Amino acid sequence: WGLLLMVALGLEGTAATRCPRPCVCDNLRTHVLCLNRNLTAIPDTIPQLTKKLDLRGNSFTVIPVGAFLDTPYLTHLDLQRCKVERLEEGAFRGLGRLVYLNLASNSIALLYQESLDGLSSLQQLILEGNRIEEIQPGAFGRLGSLTVLDLRANALVYLPDMVFQGLQVLRWLRLSHNALHVLGSEAFAALPALRRLSLDHNELQALPSEALARLDGATRLDLGHNPITYVAEEALAMASLKHLFLDHAALQDVAPDAFARSPQLRTLDLRENQLRGLPPLAGAGGLTRVSLAGNPLLCSCLLRPFHDWLVRARVQAEGSCIAPPALRGRPLDSLRPPEMRCGRPQPPLSPTVPSEQPRVDGSGQCPRGCTCSPDFHHGSCENRDLREIPQGFPGDTHLLDLRRNIFGTVPPGAFPGLKELVSLHLQSCSIGVLQPGALRGLENLIYLYLTDNRLSTLAAAAFEGAPRLAYLDLDHNAFTRLPAGAFQLLPNLISLHLQHNAIGELAEGDLAGARGLRWLYLAGNTIRRIAPAALAPTKMLEKLHLEGNRLMEVPTSALRGLSALSELKLSRNPIKRMGDSVFLPVASSLQHLYLDNMGLEQISSGAFAGLGPTIRSLYLESNKMSNIPDMSNFTGLEILNLRDVPFHCDCQLLPLRRWIDKLNLHVGATCGSPAEARGLKVKLSTTFQTCPGWGRGEAGGARPEKTKAARKPSKKKRSGKSPARGFKKSRA
Repeated sequence: WGLLLMVALGLEGTAATRCPRPCVCDNLRTHVLCLNRNLTAIPDTIPQLTKKLDLRGNSFTVIPVGAFLDTPYLTHLDLQRCKVERLEEGAFRGLGRLVYLNLASNSIALLYQESLDGLSSLQQLILEGNRIEEIQPGAFGRLGSLTVLDLRANALVYLPDMVFQGLQVLRWLRLSHNALHVLGSEAFAALPALRRLSLDHNELQALPSEALARLDGATRLDLGHNPITYVAEEALAMASLKHLFLDHAALQDVAPDAFARSPQLRTLDLRENQLRGLPPLAGAGGLTRVSLAGNPLLCSCLLRPFHDWLVRARVQAEGSCIAPPALRGRPLDSLRPPEMRCGRPQPPLSPTVPSEQPRVDGSGQCPRGCTCSPDFHHGSCENRDLREIPQGFPGDTHLLDLRRNIFGTVPPGAFPGLKELVSLHLQSCSIGVLQPGALRGLENLIYLYLTDNRLSTLAAAAFEGAPRLAYLDLDHNAFTRLPAGAFQLLPNLISLHLQHNAIGELAEGDLAGARGLRWLYLAGNTIRRIAPAALAPTKMLEKLHLEGNRLMEVPTSALRGLSALSELKLSRNPIKRMGDSVFLPVASSLQHLYLDNMGLEQISSGAFAGLGPTIRSLYLESNKMSNIPDMSNFTGLEILNLRDVPFHCDCQLLPLRRWIDKLNLHVGATCGSPAEARGLKVKLSTTFQTCPGWGRGEAGGARPEKTKAARKPSKKKRSGKSPARGFKKSRA
C-alpha cells in the first residue's frame, strides 16, 4: 500500500509540475481550465492523466494532426469560441476515451472525411454556430457511439445521400437554423436509432417525404419555420412518429390523408400558418391534439366537416376564428355546428401543389483517369494535371471534384448531361475566365467553389442556366472591384465569399440582383469606401464580414435598410474614432459585433446608441482607448473581450468597474494607468477606493459589517465533510 501511495503521489506531483503556465489545474479531479487565455496553440504540457480539458475562448485557427496525442485519457474537451477554421484529418486521433466534444461558435466551413477519426467512444458532438457549408460523405463514419449530433446555425443548404453513414446509435440530430432546401432521398438512410430530428428554421419549400420515410424509429420531427405551403397526400410515412411540429411555416392547405402513413401521430402543431381551415384528417386515427392558434380560420360551413371530425375523434383543438365577424375570437372548441353558416358560396383555398422533378438515372461512364462513386454519386479528377474539363460523368453525379488542375478557362457548356449536379469544386485550377454559358444545364447546382484562381471579372451570363446556385466562393482571386451586376441571374444566392481579393470599394449597383443574399464575406481586401446604396439590394443580409480592410470609419450610411443584420465584423480596420449612433441602423437586430485590433483611440459616449439586450458578443480587445461608453443595458451579453485595452483606472472608470463586477464573464480588462495600477486587472485595482460613493460592500473594498442575523450561528448540523475541491483559483 505504501508503494501504491508513493506512485499516486508521484503521478499527482508530476501532473502539478506540468500544468501549463496560463492554465488552472485541478489534479484531484484531473481537470484543466485554460479559459480565455489568448492561446494560439494547444499547450504541450497538459498533464497526461487529464480527463476534462476546457480551452474555450482561445485562438487556435487550425487543430493540427495528433493535437491531443499526449492526453489519451480525455473524456471531455471544450473548444468553443476558439476561432477554429479547419480540423486537419486526424486532429483527434488518440482520443479513444472522449465522450464529449464541443466545437461550437467557431469558423469551421468543411468537414473532411477523416477530420473526426479516433473518436470511437464519442457520444456528444457539438458543432453549433460554425460556417459548415458542406459535409463530405464518411465524415461521421467512425463515430459509432455518437448519440447527439448538433449542427445548428451553420450554412448547410444540401444534404447528400448517406451523409450520416456510420451513426448507428444516433438518437438526436439537430439541423435547425441552417438554409437547407435540398435533401437527398437517402440522406437519413443510415440512422436506425434516431428518435428526434430537428429541421426547423430552414428553407424547405416542401415536405422532404422520401428522405423522412427512411426514419422508421423517429418519434419527434421539428419542421417549423420553413416556407412549406402544402402537405400532400400521404406526404409523411414515418411509422413511429408521435409529435410533428409544422408551426410558423407558410401552410395554406393540408390533404385529408396527409398523415395516413404515420399511424402513431399524437400531436400536430400547425400554429402561425395561413390556414383558413382543414379537412377531416381521417387518416390520422391516433391524433389527440391539433394546434391551429395564429391561423386565419374561417369558421363557416366549410369548416364544419373538420369540426365534426374533431368531436367524433375526440381530438383537442386550439385556435380561434377570425371570420365571420359574428364568430371572431371564438375558440374552435366552443363552436356549435348551427353557428357555422355560409351566407354565399365560398370556394375553398386550393394552392398549387408543387410538382416533383423527375429523377434522371445516370448511365454515363467515368472519364479516363477519374474516379466515380455510384453509392455517393460523386466524381473526382482532383490533381490530375488536366488542361481541359473532362466530360462523360454519370448523369446522376451530385458532387464533382476537379480541384488542383490547370484549366485556365471554363468554356460554354462545359458540364453536359449533369442536370443533377449539386456541388462543383474548381478550386486552385488557374481559372482566369468563366465564359458566358459555362454553367449551362446545371439547373440543380447549389455549391460552386472557385477559390484560389485568377478571376478578375465576371459577366452575369457566366451563371446562365444555374438559377438555384446558393453558395459562391470567389475568395483568393484577383478582383479589384465587385463584378457589377454579375449576380442578377442568381435569385437564390445566399452566401458570397470574396475575401482576400484586392477590392478597393463597394459601389452602388455592385450587388444588383442579390436580393436573397444572407452572408457576405469581404475580409482581407483593401476596401476604403462603401457607397451609401452599395448594400441596398441585400435587404436580407445577416452577416457582413469586413475585417482586415482599410475603412477609416464605420460605414453607417451603408448599413441603413439591413434590418436582419446580426453579425458585423470590422476588426483590423484603421478606425481611430467612433462618433455617436454609428450602429443605429442595425441596432435592433445586431447580436455579434467585432471591433478588435483596430487601434481604436476614442469611442463617443453615444456610439452604442440603440444597442442593448440583443447584443450577445462584443469584441473590443487590442485597442488604445482608455474608457468605453456605458453598456449597462447590454443585458444579454455572453462574450465580452476587453483584453489589451489600456484603461485609465480612475474614478471615471468606476461605473465600468462596477458593471464588470456584476457580469458573470471573464472580460480580461486591465489597467494601463495610473502607474500604481498598471498591469492589474480592473477588478483588482485599489485606485477606486478613494472615489466618492465607493461602498463597503463593494468587491475589493472593506468587508461589510455583519448584521445580527448574519452573526447568529447556523442551526444546520455540520456534516464534517470538506467541500469538494474545484479548480485552483487564479488571479484572473
